[in-house]
Amino acid sequence: MRILIVDDNPTNVIIIREILKKEDYRNFITASSAKEMLSLLGIGSEKGEEQPKQSNIDLILLDMMMPEMDGIEACRVVQQYEQLKDIPIIMVTAVGDSKKLAEALDAGAVDYVTKPINKVELMARIRLALRLKREKDWHKERDQRMQDELKLAALVQNAVLSLPLVEDTFVVHALYQPSFELAGDLYAWYPLGDGRYGVILLDMMGHGISSSLFCMFIASVLKDTVTTYVEPEKVIQELNRRFNQLYIEKQLVQYYFTAIYLVIDTRMKRIDYINAGHPPGLFFEGDATKPVLLESNCHPVGLFDRMDVQPQSLSYEEEGHLALFTDGLLELVKGEQEEQLDFLVEHLSGGHDWQEEVMRTAFFNDDADVERDDDKCLVWISLKKGTDKE
Repeated sequence: MRILIVDDNPTNVIIIREILKKEDYRNFITASSAKEMLSLLGIGSEKGEEQPKQSNIDLILLDMMMPEMDGIEACRVVQQYEQLKDIPIIMVTAVGDSKKLAEALDAGAVDYVTKPINKVELMARIRLALRLKREKDWHKERDQRMQDELKLAALVQNAVLSLPLVEDTFVVHALYQPSFELAGDLYAWYPLGDGRYGVILLDMMGHGISSSLFCMFIASVLKDTVTTYVEPEKVIQELNRRFNQLYIEKQLVQYYFTAIYLVIDTRMKRIDYINAGHPPGLFFEGDATKPVLLESNCHPVGLFDRMDVQPQSLSYEEEGHLALFTDGLLELVKGEQEEQLDFLVEHLSGGHDWQEEVMRTAFFNDDADVERDDDKCLVWISLKKGTDKE
């Protein structure tokens, strides 16, 4: 533990040094003015200079009354720097004015001792301040480790998302913007053979670590579930069964997720789907500006042990596109769901080809560093005629 003693009176410095030595505190340095103290902390005298680096000072004993810059002003300067503001400052003062002492504490000092210095009192306050500093450092290190682990988890979570797929009659792309580093949206698509494709978009309830962990569990069983069961009702029922295996005793929150799962048959030009409490998918065919809505036809997954669901079907003849999205896109517009859908239809109609920059500008053009209320995800599926083969 390194202690910085700041006092313009050499006698006071000697007294404090001797007290510290007798208590086996030998790692300390001294400064004869507030400006010298700031220099030792890496704070330049000119504004606009580089920010100070993390200091190796663990505690500052700071005289309140000094020429040029007093201890209160110096304390305020230190508090302006994120790298230094956690260093505990104990004011050493001969002033008995309670207003001045209150001002010092408001400026960022954690404690004070009065002159003439009482050895027992000084050491008790130093031990307390150093103990609090150790605890704060431990929490900061733990938080940093958690942040590093969250970033790694976000990379892993992003890695399980399906990559764009471009084939003769079927093209699928997605844009995704989580509200936090970890998110609760998940999308995936799988070729099923004979011109069929399984596509799913789901939105886990809530945000953060718990929702993302549930999401990762679903991701781990998704491919096997889709390729084994294929049909919409069987896939949704199996996901419900697997999700309900995650029974947590005394769980206070009921976790569930909404989902829309489609089996698209590009040879038969048919779409079979289940919408489990999810925002409606939009299907635009040919030159139509009004989409067919793939609306919810059952409750979300995970609410009950069993799901009795009936798949819906629609056929198409011309080229078209499907737009699937999570409610983060709906919430870009305030108002009723009808108004929100009108906004999406206006921006999602038109050509059937994927235009990433247009979609990004329309729905994902906010500051990436701003914490949003909900994850935002858009999946775009282009259905094409393809090349006739003899």
